[in-house]
Amino acid sequence: MKTQERQLTSWVQSANDPRSDFPIQNLPYGVFRRLSGHGPASLGVAIGDLILDLRGCGQAALLEGLAPAVVEACDSDSLNALMSLGPVQWSALRQHLTNLLSADGAAWRERERARSVEPLLVRRDEVMMLPPAVIGDFTDFYASIHHATNAGRLFRPENPLLPNYKYVPVGYHGRSSSIVVSGTSIHRPMGQLKEPDSDQPVFRPSRALDYEVEVGVFLGQANLLGQPVPMEAAHSRIFGLCLLNDWSARDIQAWEAQPLGPFLAKNFATTLSPWVVTMDALDPFRTAAAVRPEGDPSPLPYLCSAKDQASGAIDITLEAGLSSRRMREEGRDPVRMSRANFANLYWTVAQLLTHHASGGCNLRPGDLIGSGTVSGPTEDSFGSLLEITRRGANPIHLPTGESRTYLEDGDEIVLTGYCEREGFARIGFGECRGVVEPPRRI
Repeated sequence: MKTQERQLTSWVQSANDPRSDFPIQNLPYGVFRRLSGHGPASLGVAIGDLILDLRGCGQAALLEGLAPAVVEACDSDSLNALMSLGPVQWSALRQHLTNLLSADGAAWRERERARSVEPLLVRRDEVMMLPPAVIGDFTDFYASIHHATNAGRLFRPENPLLPNYKYVPVGYHGRSSSIVVSGTSIHRPMGQLKEPDSDQPVFRPSRALDYEVEVGVFLGQANLLGQPVPMEAAHSRIFGLCLLNDWSARDIQAWEAQPLGPFLAKNFATTLSPWVVTMDALDPFRTAAAVRPEGDPSPLPYLCSAKDQASGAIDITLEAGLSSRRMREEGRDPVRMSRANFANLYWTVAQLLTHHASGGCNLRPGDLIGSGTVSGPTEDSFGSLLEITRRGANPIHLPTGESRTYLEDGDEIVLTGYCEREGFARIGFGECRGVVEPPRRI
């Protein structure tokens, strides 16, 4: 039984709804705790509108036949142990869970499975989701040439892209301690900034708070300190993907980023969606890497791979919605701010990983890589307010009559992502959401 086959269905009926993000072909991993407060945090797998408790599966002897290390990893309260095991064991567990949850046409067998597994299913609205892993390190890249060009043009109209961009995947080391799971409120940051008409900086709340539509990449097996990861091995080190919002204070960033790059403008919060979609689930949605414009240099040899160029990108539609507090009070849906595609990045995920480790940096299970803002070539695909409002010069207008250049207190950003392709079941990433709260002043 292939885990991505479109004809697969589940005896969990909500998983068979074509609008569901979590059909049996997806089976993403997360970490949850029951709202009732009973029991520790557990690993879970999303199936329809339910979650399968993997610790409970192990205790009920439903994971027999898997390697002992897999069973032990399923008894954890984070995904790190499972991430460390590698693609062979990841695929084995996925196949086992597919067998437990599938409706295979044999009614008696299906009833037996349902009878043993059903007590281990919990409704998603009865749990609190937690960060999926203990994230040791977080690196955020700048992999969308459309975003880099749009942002650069606002500050350097004559020279939007710096000379290194087309040669080196540009990134910065972020702050893992301030990564939070979807639904966590974000406090407007305080920081030092300088107004254009002032001689001195001031310390005050950011007035240019922004969001960034990104994809997060969770890494699996480690490489030793001093040991690079060649392109041919990069894909096998990637456990799965999630949605990521790297909140940014543009006014603080403009003042402090000279010359060493982002600091307080980025380290106050990064929001993750709670579900990690595995590379096995994403395999049907691989596609060719974006074609570089004529005249652009080829990547240096250590970043070159014919296989990666042929299938190293992933066709993920990413959308961002904004709602003000007033909109929510009036029962209005979020306004869609953008729709872009993850496959349009200038650098592939494998290139980001290989470059990261090329100098000998040791990457560990649970480490997180951010793609950087995912923007497309058209205005309706820009992944940040910096681009959409042209650095605040062109306000957007909400259905309540409100306008925005950057985010106001009470605003909520909701990111969603999904994969669709003819011949395969649609799979989704769930939501990555956060509400902006007033600053906590010193």
